[in-house]
Amino acid sequence: MFEYGQKSIRRRVSACRLGDGGDTGEPEIAPLLRRIYENRQIGHVSELRLSLSGLCRPDSLKDGATAAALVCEAIETGQRVLVIGDYDTDGAAAVALALSGLRSMGLGEVDYLVPDRFEHGYGLSPEIAEVALRKSPDVVITVDNGINGVDGAAVLKRNGVTVIITDHHLAAGRLPVADAILNPNQPGCEFPSKVIAGVGVMFYLLLLVRAKLKSAGWFEKALLPVPNLGGLVDLVALGTVADMAPLDHNNRILVANGLLRIRSGKCRPGIRALLEVGGRDHSGMVSSDFGFVIAPRLNAAGRLDNISTGIECLLAGDAAVAREYARQLDQINEQRKEIEKDMQNRALDIVRRLMTEQSEAGPCGNGTSAGFCLYDAGWHQGVSGLVASRIKEKTNQPVVAFAKTRNGDLTGSARSVDGLHIKDLLEGIAMENSGLIEKFGGHAMAAGLTIRSSGYDRFRERFHAKVTDHFNRVGISSAIDTDGELEPEEISLANAELIRDAMPWGQGFPSPRFDGEFVVLDCRAVGQVHLRMTLQPAGQATQFEAIAFKALAPGQVAPDLERVRAVYQLDVNHFRGRKSLQLVVEYLEPA
Repeated sequence: MFEYGQKSIRRRVSACRLGDGGDTGEPEIAPLLRRIYENRQIGHVSELRLSLSGLCRPDSLKDGATAAALVCEAIETGQRVLVIGDYDTDGAAAVALALSGLRSMGLGEVDYLVPDRFEHGYGLSPEIAEVALRKSPDVVITVDNGINGVDGAAVLKRNGVTVIITDHHLAAGRLPVADAILNPNQPGCEFPSKVIAGVGVMFYLLLLVRAKLKSAGWFEKALLPVPNLGGLVDLVALGTVADMAPLDHNNRILVANGLLRIRSGKCRPGIRALLEVGGRDHSGMVSSDFGFVIAPRLNAAGRLDNISTGIECLLAGDAAVAREYARQLDQINEQRKEIEKDMQNRALDIVRRLMTEQSEAGPCGNGTSAGFCLYDAGWHQGVSGLVASRIKEKTNQPVVAFAKTRNGDLTGSARSVDGLHIKDLLEGIAMENSGLIEKFGGHAMAAGLTIRSSGYDRFRERFHAKVTDHFNRVGISSAIDTDGELEPEEISLANAELIRDAMPWGQGFPSPRFDGEFVVLDCRAVGQVHLRMTLQPAGQATQFEAIAFKALAPGQVAPDLERVRAVYQLDVNHFRGRKSLQLVVEYLEPA
């Protein structure tokens, strides 16, 4: 928090005015919530309605009818279906969703396959297509991948396999030849929500399949109940939040309904078991628990071992079986933490050296490098993405962290900052430097790529030049956005609970945070890296307990603070059966 200089604090400005619903029967909106919603550009109460009936229509998905017809044929004729997933939480949730949904509709032979990160790489590659063929599938459905699997899809098609691609990533070039492609980001698709996660696309395919089977009278003929796909939204919510999909209205509906199922105890045993090993009570779950409690344990399996452990946890129908899988995932996550800690320390050493060497050449006049391209021969390729994320957070600069693959190539994980589309930046480098990048793909804020080890210096030079050019043109923002200042009486447990229950908050619809000046009555280090403080609003007698997580380096002493400006969130702290207000401080600067 204190190592890389100060940020500017910027208060959100609303262009909307949100009423209480008038005589429409809408419940009254608390003044604080109204202000928060307006700051997120909510201008009509309809945007706060989160019933599943308000979801975007499935029939607006390009190729949706074709894909549904192919899946229905597979169900009705007993074909063998293989789901090919991804090794992150969105991919794992999408695999579990696909198998659970298809089995509930009467598909007997359905299995899954996930690439080995270290052997096959990402997505529908020719290598994973060859592995898939050994399972003799009639139909392959990709989830959370496939849009860039041109060569892999060709292998499957040459062998007579029906290929259905469900994905949400941006295409890096030409589309694969497939029997159907469901991706709201493909050309010609009119589906309104372009930020839906991979698990969400698969959920929509299931909606289309169920509707077609129902109209054909399949469930009556098969003596099956019509499945309640709403019972699967806990998986959809998990994958959506874990993949940091922006919470537009459609995604908020999916996440909110998933959270409601979990809070009411109606979620699948695997999600409940993962919450338990993370020390969370399902009844008080919030959307951030997906990202900070469940996803790290699932992702750890895909980073260090095999994501199938996580998929089996999500598929488990028995609580005891789910707990055993969750225990294994928790152990793997502890290993991941140790590896990440070592890698992050090494990465910080590299960053400090680079900042010192390039301080006079900073393109933004702030003494920092224009982006960081990092590599260490001993780094674990499954953890490089986490390292890139941590360094990006600390430096407010785009970062690519590379690790060596088994065949000697370098695989990189890129993370970006607001205003710089990292996938487009990589595409520009690839177009201008033929053969430099072997393959790449991703989103605006995160991407992956593979290069030859001999091309590292050239890539680093081009990456730095591209980022420098971008910052020279548009500048770089180090601002932290807030919802403004709270009056002392508004800093309350009641408002903390009000905000918590006004779920969901997340990417693109951020959890409310506020700023204000405080006198620091007490400041001490706890747990080696956290700051525990007692804060008093300037000119007031009221005192509040506050904590700043990971504000210190290990062994660093607490700073001598007297008066600060803090950016914080209102939090409900549970301790020994009692609830109390706690301010979670995200940023501090001397007042």
